[in-house]
Amino acid sequence: MAETAAAAAAAEAASAETPPFQLGKPRFQQTSFYGRFRHFLDIIDPRTLFVTESRLKEAVQLLEDYKHGTLPPGVTNEQLWSAQKIKQAILHPDTNEKIFMPFRMSGYIPFGTPIVVGLLLPNQTLASTIFWQWLNQSHNACVNYANRNATKPLPASKFIQGYLGAVISAVSIAVGLNALVQRANKFTPATRLLIQRFVPFPAVASANICNVVLMRHNELEEGIDVLDSDGNIVGSSRIAARHALIETALTRVVLPMPILVLPPIIMSVLEKTFLLQSRPRLLLPVQSFVCLAAFGLALPLAISLFPQMSEIETSQLEPEIALATASRTVVYNKGL
Repeated sequence: MAETAAAAAAAEAASAETPPFQLGKPRFQQTSFYGRFRHFLDIIDPRTLFVTESRLKEAVQLLEDYKHGTLPPGVTNEQLWSAQKIKQAILHPDTNEKIFMPFRMSGYIPFGTPIVVGLLLPNQTLASTIFWQWLNQSHNACVNYANRNATKPLPASKFIQGYLGAVISAVSIAVGLNALVQRANKFTPATRLLIQRFVPFPAVASANICNVVLMRHNELEEGIDVLDSDGNIVGSSRIAARHALIETALTRVVLPMPILVLPPIIMSVLEKTFLLQSRPRLLLPVQSFVCLAAFGLALPLAISLFPQMSEIETSQLEPEIALATASRTVVYNKGL
């Protein structure tokens, strides 16, 4: 009897902590960094990778029932928030189509960590440098495409152009910096090795900007849809598209900082310990764990810099859009 009462009290407390459900709205406030951080922790939750097709259909149907006021009795706010989390993690917000698992934000860490480990391997050859930079930018290009603002179609030529631009810039910068380090005779071998470990960051950061700008350049030409407070499309804005690309590009620069800077520093310290010196086979597993931890920290921090559905004042947009609505502000999907 006491256990039943305790369970009921716990359920009631959990229900009290759960905010009232709002369809299409984030569970946590997006006006603060902490709120966005908690929101994106939900978005990148890798457990959503294992959601079955039937569970996805149930979640979508539950949200449809809520939308049309036909919810079954007894459905809680927690169940509705959970259903929306599943839908947002798997389906694209603009197309409502399933995102391929390795390119979902929830799959970015599990599928991206092996690539980060490869980028940070010591004593890279020319071939291995090119391979890991190519693989990283291929993954990034697909993630950018899968999570883009899809209110306007992206021609295949634009995708290929952005992909090739990112790969060429990443490989050129990485190979060029490695060559400079190798020719720097004043560095000791140990210092040269340490500097080489930091080479991936400028290469990846520069290529990430190229990747975003080239792959989404058509948004600057055609604009992206902006919506009023009721979710109605007000118009297509090139100014909003520019804001979206700048915010996404900044995110892509911040993202690799902890991933490609912290592990080299940590590993340079750990490699001097007796454990790793006596057991060199542990080097790769330890480096993999360090990269995974850095990745897990960096991703939610970086994508929390700006809300996915960003807000902008209509007075900052094109005159025809400002005249088309009485709303003081409109929102647009920045993309991830």
